[in-house]
Amino acid sequence: LVIIGIGLLLLESSITKLINQEVMAYSDTMAIVTIVILSFAIIAKLWQSLFYRKYGKLINSTTLIATSRDSLNDCISTTAVLVATIVSVFYENSWLDGTMGILVSIFIMYSGIGLVKETISPLLGEVPSKEYISEIKAKVMSYEGVLGTHDLVIHSYGPKKVFITIHVEVNSRVNINVSHDMIDNIEADFRKEGINMVIHMDPVDIDDPEIQLLRDKLPGILKEIDENLLFHDLRIVKGITHTNVLFDIVLNWNHEKSEEEIEEIVGSKLQEIDEKYKVVITFDTDYTGGNI
Repeated sequence: LVIIGIGLLLLESSITKLINQEVMAYSDTMAIVTIVILSFAIIAKLWQSLFYRKYGKLINSTTLIATSRDSLNDCISTTAVLVATIVSVFYENSWLDGTMGILVSIFIMYSGIGLVKETISPLLGEVPSKEYISEIKAKVMSYEGVLGTHDLVIHSYGPKKVFITIHVEVNSRVNINVSHDMIDNIEADFRKEGINMVIHMDPVDIDDPEIQLLRDKLPGILKEIDENLLFHDLRIVKGITHTNVLFDIVLNWNHEKSEEEIEEIVGSKLQEIDEKYKVVITFDTDYTGGNI
């Protein structure tokens, strides 16, 4: 905000210079001193920017990285002033200083707005990067006994302040104590990295041939509707007159068809396999912005 304020003040003074047609005039001594000081400032700010960037990445500090960009902005804006000064030594004018000041002020305000956005976005909530999501899912999937993952939600408030919830699919025929011990180990390993993870365990019957048939058929049915649709938590409950087929569908943010339309299409397709099938679908929101 201070950077934006400085940009506004510079914009005001630059416009005033243009209106009053103020002329930059330097004596030889003043011109040399000014050029030397500005050149030194540019070198110092460039070194400062590299220093902040290096250690900002080293300790994963958003503040230091933002300060690095601020120093780089100072370097660029000071270079513009240096160019204007050198030109003014050889050519007295009433527009160069004011015009250059306006350009620099716009650049400073633009940079300030970018820094504000970058700092506030994680606090307000933002979609995690595709690389980070893939890293989390790959690590969870690396544990023996994990069949799949879904419903991943990430809340990041800075380094060592990351909260994650995720559903993990396990074989329903494995002893629950064994699966629960595995879940505890995953949460403990992530905790060592400063990530607070809570895992919901979903049992999946992978040995039932009827469920396996539906697991093979559903991806193709959903792809015909929208290639981004995914499903999980598939199970069946058999009755005398009908069989409930229950599962969740993950909706992408830009899906075209309504939930009712999707449910109707899937229901009719499954009844072509068995007329007793009745779908019961729970629709989930994809909080990864399509990066799953």
